[in-house]
Amino acid sequence: MGNQVESLKKYLRRLGAGEDLEKVRKDFAVEFQDVDATVIMKAEQEMLAEGTPLSEVQKLCDVHAALFHGATREEKIANAEREVNAAMIREERTTKTQKLIEQKGHPLYTFTKENEALAGLLDQIKTAACAGDVTQDLLGSLRDISIHYAKKGDLLYPHLNVQYGISGPSNVMWTVDDEIRDEISALLKDKQYDKKWYERLLAVVQRAEEMIYKEANILFPNCAANFTEEEWIGIYHDQKDYADGVKAEIWEDAESNKKISEASFSDSEIIMPGGHLTVEQLTALLNTIPLEITFVDVHNINRFFNEGPKDFKRPAMAIDREVFSCHPPKVETKVRRIIEEFRAGTLDEVPIWMEKNGKCMLVRYIAVRDTQNNYLGTLELVQDMDFAKEHFSSKKKE
Repeated sequence: MGNQVESLKKYLRRLGAGEDLEKVRKDFAVEFQDVDATVIMKAEQEMLAEGTPLSEVQKLCDVHAALFHGATREEKIANAEREVNAAMIREERTTKTQKLIEQKGHPLYTFTKENEALAGLLDQIKTAACAGDVTQDLLGSLRDISIHYAKKGDLLYPHLNVQYGISGPSNVMWTVDDEIRDEISALLKDKQYDKKWYERLLAVVQRAEEMIYKEANILFPNCAANFTEEEWIGIYHDQKDYADGVKAEIWEDAESNKKISEASFSDSEIIMPGGHLTVEQLTALLNTIPLEITFVDVHNINRFFNEGPKDFKRPAMAIDREVFSCHPPKVETKVRRIIEEFRAGTLDEVPIWMEKNGKCMLVRYIAVRDTQNNYLGTLELVQDMDFAKEHFSSKKKE
């Protein structure tokens, strides 16, 4: 130990004299493979005993740490243990991710299949680009990437961020997704097909390939390590609302464990399958929708009108009256026929265009049915369509 202490004191003195840390570290690495922490402590103690001021030794503490960082036996043991633990965590995460990917129909199974199809398409585009023979149809096939990216953006990124505090993918990958989609759209619009266009195409293809790698090695493992079975089932059912990037497979476990939300009431809220609102919020929401809304129940009774100015007046005293009493005889027959066809299931919707108060109006009668397709009533929506006429008229002038 004595020789090691003397050698260490030599290096510490060189640092104390202001010599460059990297040069001292390089010489130190040649002489020492590792160093025991007790040797460092003894070297510093002897320097103090030999008259080096305590303030000087303290001042050099950070420099000493920089010199010995990673070189002490204790650190090497701790680093080795950390590496073993990290390797075990990585292995466990990889195994769990792979198991989910192998479950037919699981969201990670579907995402991976989409990436496999995308990788094949990107290879085709690269080959065609190198030959200068990219067709509009081939490039147009790349539009499906938007479906895949939209599902990630709606179903994976926000949940990782909000539920588990993992913000990296949403902060970085999400932005890159948008940039890739925007560039593909721009390339589809720009039909120059010159050298610069092909350079841009190959660049965005490379970015898309890199994103496939990031999903497989960063996003999917993070999701696999954190999301619960219940959350995956929710994602599976939510992804049905998106167009298929690849043929959708059935995940049997999710199909047999679908959570069915039923409407209910609490002391302060109305709870529905699509969310929950207070009566005040629901009232304000219905009154804010830019439509005149009427609901007639299964017994043909007026049950609800939203509030606000109306072109088709709806007196409050008409609530709980039969709907036919609100129509003149010449219209009543038509209203009865529509509602009876709704009730019989032979008709679902009737749109009627008309002029009212000098405005173009769209009146839509829609059958309201429950999840078992049982008739519950009729919805009438009245919309002033003059805004659409103005919009399209101005577009023609442009």
